[in-house]
Amino acid sequence: MHRGWHGPGGRGGRGPGRGGWQQADLPGADDAAAWLQGRLPDAWFVDAPDVTVDREEILIVGELPAIDTEFPDTEAGRADRAAAVAGRISRFRESTRDERIEIARQAEHRYQRKVAWGARLGSTVELFTVASVPVMTRLRQPERIVLDTLVDSGVARSRSDALAWAVRLVGQHADEWLNELREAMAKVDELRAKGPTGNDGA
Repeated sequence: MHRGWHGPGGRGGRGPGRGGWQQADLPGADDAAAWLQGRLPDAWFVDAPDVTVDREEILIVGELPAIDTEFPDTEAGRADRAAAVAGRISRFRESTRDERIEIARQAEHRYQRKVAWGARLGSTVELFTVASVPVMTRLRQPERIVLDTLVDSGVARSRSDALAWAVRLVGQHADEWLNELREAMAKVDELRAKGPTGNDGA
C-alpha cells in the first residue's frame, strides 16, 4: 500500500475563487510527509504513514504492528479479534499522546495547519480528533431536492449531513478521476512557474 503525501495542492492547497482556482495564502506543504517521516519515532508504525494535506489540516495515519495472536474464524473469535484491535489502537493513542501533541505543535507552527492523527491495524482505521470545518454553499432547487431525499429516507439527519454523505460518496467512487484532476492542477502550477515573469526590456 502506498504511503506518503496526499493533497489537492502542493503549495498549501488550492481553493475556488472568483477567477477560478486560486492559490491559498499558506506555507508550502510539499515536504510534510518527508518532515514527518524524519520526525516520528521509528517504533510507532511499520511503514511511513499516510499524510493527507488540505488547506486546514494535516492528517497522519500510520499502520500499527500486527497482533500475533491467532483467533478462530467464529463469531466469538472475530469479536475477540475486534476487541484486541481496539485495545491495541487505544494503547497507542494513550501511550503516544504527549509526544504526538509536541510533534503536532511543531508541525502546526511549520505548516500553519491543524494536525490530526489516526491509526490503522489491518482493515480497521480509527481517526482521533480530526477537524470539522464548516463549508458554506448555495444550492438550486434540484440539488436541494437531492439532499432532502437523503434526509427524508433516513440516510442523513440534516441537509448538512446529506451534503457530507454525498461528498464522501463522490470521493469513494471518483478517486481515480480526482487524482487525475490533482495531477493536472499540479502541471498547471509547473507551467505557470516556468512562464515569463515580466516583459523584456521593461
